Amino acid sequence: MNISDFFKIKKVVFSLEVFPPKKDNSVNIIYNTLLKLRGLPVDFISVTYGSGGNISQREKTCEIASLIRSAYHIEPVAHLTCINSNEDEIRETLTKLKENQIQNILALRGDINPEIPSQRVFQHASDLVRFIKETDPDFNIIGACYPECHYESNSIDEDIENLKKKIDQGVTHLITQLFFDNHNFYAFLEKVRQAGITVPIEAGIMPIVNKNQIERMVSMCGASVPAKLAKIINRYSDNPIAFKDAGIFYATEQIMDLLENGVQGIHLYTMNNVETATRISDNIQNIIAAENNESGIQ
Repeated sequence: MNISDFFKIKKVVFSLEVFPPKKDNSVNIIYNTLLKLRGLPVDFISVTYGSGGNISQREKTCEIASLIRSAYHIEPVAHLTCINSNEDEIRETLTKLKENQIQNILALRGDINPEIPSQRVFQHASDLVRFIKETDPDFNIIGACYPECHYESNSIDEDIENLKKKIDQGVTHLITQLFFDNHNFYAFLEKVRQAGITVPIEAGIMPIVNKNQIERMVSMCGASVPAKLAKIINRYSDNPIAFKDAGIFYATEQIMDLLENGVQGIHLYTMNNVETATRISDNIQNIIAAENNESGIQ
């Protein structure tokens, strides 16, 4: 199924992200994770493509996405990065995805790894989007966006101009990078709409369940930490159980506020943590169901 169709039949789309195991001998971990996640009422599950040119990890993306579709009957989205690939490698990946009946791709440039020389064929995600559409227009392509501006952009306006290039090349909906301050998302959404971008935008939410996690995420993507979240970090940093509960509560409140303000979708970065994903899903599903029922959408 084309993922973009979900936005035509639902007022609020709910999706999850999982990632392949980093060690080859731990592949059963992701299978067990998916087995437990399949009970959640999600519209699709995306599978990351690995990081920094890790070939062995990348190869599992298609396998896991295929499992999600065939065994668990949930629509998969396969991440695909391009900065370390050439045209033949991307074409080969597209062939494998097609053979496994995977229709939806999240097209990304990918993180630059100084230890792996760039192929210099695809410099931007928009280059990848164009190539996919030229190779096989049947693929549905999703894009990423950054509510607090991509760290390599000089300004939010420049970032939005680059975002429009992806849309023009064929992206049908967007998923945001994680953020912790909804005000930043609302300001970004207003600017994007004013720029003429009308595709659906899902809010990417990552529950923070330990102190090391937030330090790592902030350093990687530059997400700002609002005062309310900073208080949670300071208050519960020495109490792991309380920290986790408070982090889940914060994410739930963040999502509820987004739903009250008409967000089109929630994309939950699970970090393969079934308990956290389940608790948040349970917290918000009644609200999502009410939103969809109120609009007369089944």
